[in-house]
Order: sequence, then C-alpha cells, then structure tokens
Amino acid sequence: MPLTDTRIRALKPGEKPTKHGDGGGLLLVVNPNGSKLWRMVYRYGGNQKQLGFGAWPDVSLA
Repeated sequence: MPLTDTRIRALKPGEKPTKHGDGGGLLLVVNPNGSKLWRMVYRYGGNQKQLGFGAWPDVSLA
C-alpha cells in the first residue's frame, strides 16, 4: 500500500524501529524516539544495502 501524507502523519513510534514500505524498495523507518527517516533498500553483488535520503518532513513524499 503506497504511503500518503495522512498515513505518514498517523504513524506512531513503538518500542522498536518499524519499516513502512512505499514500493520499489523505498521505506519510511519510524524510530522509537519519533524520528521518521527515508531509506532505499537494494541489492548489489548479492548483498542487501541501504541508502538514506533524510528525515521526513524535510524530505517530503513528493
């Protein structure tokens, strides 16, 4: 299910970091301290890697 601005605002932090996918490897990670960080997960050479894009709302959904 694609992320929307309303859905992102409704996400609450838990005891552990939670990952919410938007499709194509794009994730929004919600940390226990309340920060929401954009990550891209991909594979290179058979190994899974992560690339960080920044924090939401500084880096918007658009």
